[in-house]
Amino acid sequence: MENEVVIRFDHVSKLYRENCIIKNFCLEIKNGEFLTIIGSSGSGKTTILKMINGLLQPSSGTIYVNGKDISKENQTLLRRNIGYVIQGIGLFPHMTIRKNIAYVPELSNHRNKEKTKKAVERLIKVVGLDEQMLTRYPSELSGGQRQRVGIARALAAQPEILLMDEPFGAVDEITRKLLQNEISRIHNELKVTIVFITHDIKEALKLGTRILVMNKGEIEQSGTPDEIQNSPATEFVKELIQITN
Repeated sequence: MENEVVIRFDHVSKLYRENCIIKNFCLEIKNGEFLTIIGSSGSGKTTILKMINGLLQPSSGTIYVNGKDISKENQTLLRRNIGYVIQGIGLFPHMTIRKNIAYVPELSNHRNKEKTKKAVERLIKVVGLDEQMLTRYPSELSGGQRQRVGIARALAAQPEILLMDEPFGAVDEITRKLLQNEISRIHNELKVTIVFITHDIKEALKLGTRILVMNKGEIEQSGTPDEIQNSPATEFVKELIQITN
C-alpha cells in the first residue's frame, strides 16, 4: 500500500555517554518513499540509519518496521529484509562479482543455483552493468562500477527497504551523476522504500521525494524538494538552500 507507514520512530533519543545525538525524534516513512536526509556533520544522520536496521539501539523510544517493534525482532532476519549500502561498500575481494551478488540469495534460496543465477543476472542489468562483469573481481572494476555492484548486492534479498549512507561520496562528479540517475531509475522501477543520507543539498533535492533536514539531532524541516527550496522553515535551511543558488 502506497500510504502505508513502513518505518516509524516514536520519541527516539540516542545518547553516547552524556552526549545526546538524537533528541525525542519522531518520524514516519511511507512505503515507496525516497527520503533523503541532509544535515551538518554530527547531526545524527548516520545514527538514524543504523537504528533502522538495529545496528544501534535507541537510548529511549521505539522504532517500528512494518508495524513491529524492532527491539523484539530477530535482528539477523530484520537485516536480511533491509538492504544497506555505504560509501565504498566492502565487496569480498576473493570472490567474483557473480559470487559477491549471489552471497545473500544463496542464503535465502538454500543453494538453489538456478534461481540464484537468474537473480544475479537480473540484478546486474538493474544496476546498469554488463553481464560480462560477473566473471571479474572487485579489483578489476572502477569505483563507480564497484558501487553499482554494492547496490546490486543490497537488492539481492529483494528488500522492502534500502538504506544508503553517502553511497556516492567517494566517486568523481561524472560517475556520481550517473549513479544518481541509476538509483532514481531503480527506485521508480522497483518501488523500494529508500532512506538516503547525503551531505550534498543538490543531491538531496534531486533524488528525494521528501527531504529531511537535520541539525544537532533534531528536525529543522521535512518536506518535498519544492517546499524545502521555496519555503525554507528556518535560517539553517535557508543557508543550506543558498548553496544551490
